[in-house]
Amino acid sequence: MADKLSLADKLKTLGVKTARALPTPPKPASYSIDSVVAGTFLSTPRGEVFVAEQRFSASHLYGSSSLLSSFPLSVIAQWANDPAIASRPLSKFAFLDTETSGLAGGTGTYAFLVGAARFVEDAFVVRQFFMRDPAEEPALLEGLANFLAPCEALVTFNGKAFDAPLLSTRYRLHQIPIPYQGYSHLDLLPLARRLWRERLESRALKFLEEHVLGFTRSSEEVPGYEIPWLYFDYLRTGDARPLGGVFYHNAMDVAAMAALLAHMNDMLENPYNGKVQHGLDFVALGKLFEDLGRWEEAARLFERGLEFGLNESDFSVAVKRLSILQKRRGDLEEAVRLWEAAARRGHLYAFIELAKFYEHKQRDVKQALKWTKAALKQVEKSDLPAYVRRHWQEEIAHRMERLNHKAGI
Repeated sequence: MADKLSLADKLKTLGVKTARALPTPPKPASYSIDSVVAGTFLSTPRGEVFVAEQRFSASHLYGSSSLLSSFPLSVIAQWANDPAIASRPLSKFAFLDTETSGLAGGTGTYAFLVGAARFVEDAFVVRQFFMRDPAEEPALLEGLANFLAPCEALVTFNGKAFDAPLLSTRYRLHQIPIPYQGYSHLDLLPLARRLWRERLESRALKFLEEHVLGFTRSSEEVPGYEIPWLYFDYLRTGDARPLGGVFYHNAMDVAAMAALLAHMNDMLENPYNGKVQHGLDFVALGKLFEDLGRWEEAARLFERGLEFGLNESDFSVAVKRLSILQKRRGDLEEAVRLWEAAARRGHLYAFIELAKFYEHKQRDVKQALKWTKAALKQVEKSDLPAYVRRHWQEEIAHRMERLNHKAGI
């Protein structure tokens, strides 16, 4: 009788459940994006796209910085070699950041979430366009294009190398006109490198937030390298809950760009009002102004940097840059006028430059000695770090010895 048992019966006698008897595993619960993130579905000529929106007042503080600078972008426009940047109101600027399926670029990489923001009346409006499925990409691109339509300039962080080319590829692929074609494009990453390369170990946006703007993100933040995988998991399971952190990350990136631009512009337009608090930042500004041919301002910035507690290596670099800059000025009459004005304000470098001028250009040893002695008095009454004081004392002593020899003293 036992020989006539089926294989299934024999397995049952051994306590093994057959496939038919196994319970069906529960299907993962589906959490739609609109149940996780507050937003609406926007209808476009190419279908629907999910849009989340946040508004910040123009006076909102992002860490220590506002989102809006009170100065025109004149120096930044000169640095970017785009005069139109200075003439456009900030309401014509769009701030843009993408979250993508990868970092390789090319036609296989797409942006599943695009955050864009602009100033509308008295508010900074952040809109995030999200595609629930890759098939919704044309709708995302159309919705974004409509939001960017009133603008004339684009602000990104590494966007010239990544975000803008990536989106341009997607617009071309779907035969949709590129909405920012012909816009001015201000990429903040190269400027951040110019300003903080020597002082900060990283120029990543999140690092600048913490160490320049004084802003720390909340526990909602997710690391950027995880974001593509979180989206792929969402496509597989339909569970949008982990994407809440992705939306937060993207919105903070967009807001951070506005705050960083405002902070940079305040530094460049009015570096002496307290925004710049590090000697190396003054030196970096001096180098930038020197490259722009604004030598008088560069000299003041180098000098201010020298008044801070720079380490010996940085101090030597700043002194050398200032010396080269003064020689490059060429117009000695104007240079003397500026040095005398600076000396009246107690700026040490000006005493040294005047001593050099009278010794080497005017051959007036008496005047050269006068300015050298005045420089020594300035060092003695100044509150300089010991190594800075030693540097100037050694230079002045050497100059004094040479001038005394020339004067027959």
